[in-house]
Amino acid sequence: MLYNQKPLNFIEQIIEEDLKNGLSQDKLRFRFPPEPNGYLHIGHTKAIGISFGLGERYGAPVNLRFDDTNPTKEDQEYVDAIKEDIRWLGYKWDKELYSSDYFDQLYSWARQIIKDGHAYVDSQSSESMAIQKGTPTQPGEDSPFRNRSIEKNLDLFGKMKDGNFKAGTHVLRAKIDMKHANMLMRDPLMYRILHTNHQRTGSNWCIYPMYDWTHGESDYLEQVSHSLCSLEFKPHRELYDWFKNKVFNYQKQTYPLKPKQREFARLNLSYTVMSKRKLLKLVEEKIVIGWDDPRMPTISGLRRRGYTPGSIRKFVETAGVAKRDNIIDVSLLEFCVREDLNKKATRVMAVLDPIILEIENYPEEKEEWLQAENNPEDDKAGVRRLPFSKVLYIERADFKEEASSKYFRLSLDKEVRLKNAYIIKATRFTKDARGIITKIYCTYDPLSLSGSKTPESARKVKGTIHWVSKSHAIESEVREYDRLFVNESPDNHKEDFMTYINPESLKVRQSFIEPYIKKASVGQHFQFQRLGYFILDKDTSLNHIVFNKTVGLRDTWDKKPPKQSKKNHSTTSLKKKPIDIIKQLGKKYTNLPDAKQLKVKAEIKTLAKEVSYDDLQPLLNTAEKKVGTRIAIAITLKVLISNGLSPNEQINKFLSSVKTASNPLLRQEA
Repeated sequence: MLYNQKPLNFIEQIIEEDLKNGLSQDKLRFRFPPEPNGYLHIGHTKAIGISFGLGERYGAPVNLRFDDTNPTKEDQEYVDAIKEDIRWLGYKWDKELYSSDYFDQLYSWARQIIKDGHAYVDSQSSESMAIQKGTPTQPGEDSPFRNRSIEKNLDLFGKMKDGNFKAGTHVLRAKIDMKHANMLMRDPLMYRILHTNHQRTGSNWCIYPMYDWTHGESDYLEQVSHSLCSLEFKPHRELYDWFKNKVFNYQKQTYPLKPKQREFARLNLSYTVMSKRKLLKLVEEKIVIGWDDPRMPTISGLRRRGYTPGSIRKFVETAGVAKRDNIIDVSLLEFCVREDLNKKATRVMAVLDPIILEIENYPEEKEEWLQAENNPEDDKAGVRRLPFSKVLYIERADFKEEASSKYFRLSLDKEVRLKNAYIIKATRFTKDARGIITKIYCTYDPLSLSGSKTPESARKVKGTIHWVSKSHAIESEVREYDRLFVNESPDNHKEDFMTYINPESLKVRQSFIEPYIKKASVGQHFQFQRLGYFILDKDTSLNHIVFNKTVGLRDTWDKKPPKQSKKNHSTTSLKKKPIDIIKQLGKKYTNLPDAKQLKVKAEIKTLAKEVSYDDLQPLLNTAEKKVGTRIAIAITLKVLISNGLSPNEQINKFLSSVKTASNPLLRQEA
């Protein structure tokens, strides 16, 4: 579905209505105004996507403006990081601006507001002002300095600017209404004294403007048409307009356009905190290694973990633009990166928890170079050479001394296929003094090589496992990351959010990977087959290779048990076979919104892991009119094929029919 064919969100509706009412399209201008007091996080991507997305949609300029009004918390490091993140996401800004560029103009306007009797210098302590401000249900009280003369206010304000007073002795306040229902309108602060050097203006200023005063006036000076911000600023809109109307009267000839503030819901993510203050605490207390730690929700952390710009933009688009705050399940973000990397990532074999496998009847000195696809999703990805020898590494979890009938990996006297190689049968194993298996022995069928077109190679076995040749393996450090918090809403509890830190959020393994990765460059994405998606980390050196786990091939996070209804419907559904649930999910698939389709698709993929070809086979003859069911079949079939199922005549017939189907979703899955 093309972007411009989708229903308009409420912000786009506002803009369209303004255009219909006479606003010229060439007057549209947007901005993204971060405070350079920390790194951008996943929550900011929504604001970035909305403003820059509107710029792309309407061909309008978008300013990048740093609201740098608090020199005690701001740093050039943050400015540089923010610019890097926005570029990485694929957006381009029109002008790079800073609120500090406007300090002279803001000071001049503040003096004019004093002259008009709408601002005064208050000399109370901050504690006294807080008491006098009242409560949401009780009106405030006027400051004893509220009725100072204009001359006295101008004199004091000038001396504040010149550095004649200590911090905290005076502030400049707007004179509005101390009994106003909106507490933000009860004589808000406009300036405070700070004897702190600013990263751009140095020691030029001893007073700094407050955010509410600076933000709207910066929008006005830049002639931003629509000032878009998160819902927490909705109560500020009244003050935004009050300040804007005051300065409009001073320079409406020079700046004829009044910006319009509108608010949207923030992007909140489960198992995550979004507060810069809390993220800084994680850094300062060394819970993480820095702002770009792959467990952090910062854009730089996500980038280092292996998330792609496309996956993040898709996530933001799928989450949508809402008027009410809600929490988006982090599994949707993980799903988006899986979908993106599935198309791009080179497949390699890696063993993260190795145990030695020796093929007893394989010649001692023999070495073969087999052929493997780099990416079955990309016809242009080509193939690579894969070394095979007598002694291999396999995953410890891929062998069981005693296995149930549902265990389809390696066990004694049972056959599995080594991916891209031969069929083997385990014959014996050795243990150490602690009873831990140290080595597995097997035999192989020399005529069963994958792709050799021999009758033996076409023989069906239920399991396929990955491996790495021991003599060719490249030893690497693999960092397996999990969610940083074990609680879905770590900052919505009485307990400190640090209480919910996940002690298992990082596991470091010394692992073995096929030699193809010697060609890899930092930042390159790989799928470790059967394990997940990984990226080569910047800590990699000539003698030390480091990979970060981006995400597993499917969501393995423990789900909360479903709530039991009075009729116990959930218990009934849990007893259903996975294939029956897949059929049920498929029936309504085509009627679901995009975001719901993505979640259902992820659920089908998870269920497909528990489905056999015998379960699926009867559904391959599903009628063409049952489009949703056929989509679910295609999704399931892809999982089975990726796990070693070889397409037969019936599968090929099904795929041929859906590739030419009239429904675009069905064709896409084919």
